[in-house]
Amino acid sequence: MTRLAGPVHPAADQLTLPQYGRGALCDLLPAIGARLGLGGHDPLGLPEGDRWVVVLVDGLGALQLADHADHAPYLASLLRGEGEHAPVDGFTTGLPSTTVTSLTSLGTGLVPGRHGIVGYSARHPRTGAFLNMLTWEGEDDPLSLQPHPTLLRAFADAGVAVGAVAPARFEDSGLTQVALAGPQFHPIHDERDEERRVETIVAAATAGPRSLVYAYERELDHTGHSRGVDSGEWRHQLRRIDAMVERLRDELPDDVRLVITGDHGMLDVPEEHRLVVEDVAALQGDVELVAGEGRFRQLYTAPGRAGAVAERWRRELGPHALVRTREEAVADGWYGDVDPAVLPRYGDVVVAMLEDWAVMTRTLPGELALVGMHGSLTAAEMYVPLVVD
Repeated sequence: MTRLAGPVHPAADQLTLPQYGRGALCDLLPAIGARLGLGGHDPLGLPEGDRWVVVLVDGLGALQLADHADHAPYLASLLRGEGEHAPVDGFTTGLPSTTVTSLTSLGTGLVPGRHGIVGYSARHPRTGAFLNMLTWEGEDDPLSLQPHPTLLRAFADAGVAVGAVAPARFEDSGLTQVALAGPQFHPIHDERDEERRVETIVAAATAGPRSLVYAYERELDHTGHSRGVDSGEWRHQLRRIDAMVERLRDELPDDVRLVITGDHGMLDVPEEHRLVVEDVAALQGDVELVAGEGRFRQLYTAPGRAGAVAERWRRELGPHALVRTREEAVADGWYGDVDPAVLPRYGDVVVAMLEDWAVMTRTLPGELALVGMHGSLTAAEMYVPLVVD
């Protein structure tokens, strides 16, 4: 039995709100926990199973997968609903549609407004300085900002054999601590050795009568950022990943459920659709810190100036963005239920870019070289696949 979540052919620029509690990435591990007999509710309609492997492909959106189906015959067969494969619409990531937020929602089962990992970067709630929530540079205690225990740890404490298969460099990273702590970590020292990676996942999946393995694949995202989704290099990575997960399925025992999903989609942003904050006077006044990323900017303003900043940005960006104050974004349900302690971490003004536009800043020079981007609430970024084979 195989399931897909995420519509295959909506318009890429269709606005898509997170489906928290009904079909979002934060619902996946609670649904698996229900199937493992750990209590709770399964809103996804997963099949029965006592042993699970979740492969998260960084940067794999449902729309990109559908558009490149000829480069992913195994996954495309699931998309088309062949045989027992039953398409199910509506599986999304959260907001912002970015890796740090998505992985923390996956690992904790919490909406972003609860776990507090609010995006790629934000204003540090204690120091007021710029904080990169991917690298955690300058923060020695990530758990002070995300103290909620992960579901992976809860599963392990309940007697489930829980493993994580990921590049060795991530074993003790800040993001692993806040999002994915708890499993036995199986480091991958050579990501090109796919045979060894498959063997490691299979061994972890068969380590007990009840098991859950989280496996992470990152090259599609890296290639999309550097080369773009509309590139031969991106399609090459998709073909490689498709072949690898099909081989993994063949090697796994029949009773192990294989889940393939993503943390966000991606789209290419042309040079002519990139605005630079420092080049536009109307975007600068009363803004003390620019964080987030090009598709989802978080602006921290001078006290009492959020409304004025939002209005100026609306006038300047026009139909190319949704500009909301913090309170408006919360009221619109962008982050789910928001813990009052987490609320100040979000920008006083948030800017969700539409179509294929982005707002860049020279204070973050590395982003100026990106081709593929994500973070906003278009269908191309928000819908991720969920297939169970």
